[in-house]
Amino acid sequence: MKKMNKYLAVLAVAAALPLAARADIKVGVIVGATGPGASLGIPYRNAFTVMPKTLGGEPVQYVILDDGTDTTMAIKQARKLIDQDKVDLIIGSSSVPTCIAVSEVAQELKVPQIALSPTPVTAEKNPWAFSVPQPMGIAMKPVVENMREHGVKTVAYLGFSDSWGDLVLGGFNHNAKGTDLKVVANERYARNDTSVVGQVLRLIAAKPDAILLGGSGTPAALPHATLRERGYKGPIYNNPAIINNDFLRVGGKTVEGAYAVTGPVMVAEQLPDSNPIKKVAMDFTKAYEGAYGKGSRNAFSAYSWDAYLLADQAVASAIKKAKPGTTEFRAALRDALESGKEVVGTHAVYNMSKTDHTGVDDRSSVLVQIENGQWKLVK
Repeated sequence: MKKMNKYLAVLAVAAALPLAARADIKVGVIVGATGPGASLGIPYRNAFTVMPKTLGGEPVQYVILDDGTDTTMAIKQARKLIDQDKVDLIIGSSSVPTCIAVSEVAQELKVPQIALSPTPVTAEKNPWAFSVPQPMGIAMKPVVENMREHGVKTVAYLGFSDSWGDLVLGGFNHNAKGTDLKVVANERYARNDTSVVGQVLRLIAAKPDAILLGGSGTPAALPHATLRERGYKGPIYNNPAIINNDFLRVGGKTVEGAYAVTGPVMVAEQLPDSNPIKKVAMDFTKAYEGAYGKGSRNAFSAYSWDAYLLADQAVASAIKKAKPGTTEFRAALRDALESGKEVVGTHAVYNMSKTDHTGVDDRSSVLVQIENGQWKLVK
């Protein structure tokens, strides 16, 4: 009998081991679902309602918090997710300033982060931070190419007076270096400003061939309306952070004809079948619009989807080395994200490395133009 009891005990322990190894993956998600970035934060958040309920074949639990598009709150939420909720991974936040704030906490507490906004954080400075959006140095390349094709020589800039405004202009300057393009005016405005008349008048006075805007979400529609109201008739170029329906709704006729750069997902139907991103982007569109209605597809939910795809392949690798909820698993997950190769997403084909924690190339950025309230691929 003693031998039988001992045998049964061994079987019980052996049966329990796979269950322990299969503990739920915990992922903390931070977005700005309220505040000035809400028109972006809400779509970022919505994507998690249509994602598969597993990561790497394991059950996943998403803990989703709102930082109000505020850096102080973003830091507080990141600490809560790590210290109290014991998450294995943080995805977010949804604005550049809040993403940077979260990355500092992720580095301090050694938890991998997949940022949903492009940040200036490098792999060398923070080995725990990754990012899915196109870096502005890549994203703004089609803008510069189109300007040169149309004989633009002088450009005036109006962007946010924060790190996002700096990133957009920096990306433009990176691609314009060595060309005959010249920035003749550089104006800024705050995300919560209700008027940019002064800045717009100074832009128009500089008599630029084209104007580049560095805003995001619905606040980015304000300069458009003001420029057209004040009689500016030249071409207006934008960055990826305006690609959502709320921007089109708020901007109305004032944004007709405007250019912007975005990931291929927003014009997936217009891509050639040979483009590997097309199928993944169409699968995402089907899932998202199935839940939120026809025409609800947006670039920001797609970034969340790409974060899921990267996490999915990383968890499949990390789970072989450590148990979720441990420091060892977090480290293994970080290593797996860094070694991810040819991960096809909706915006890009991701190839991470020790020196590149974004891993995208020129395939991640296309130029679109607003025609009749729709995004049309500029070929």
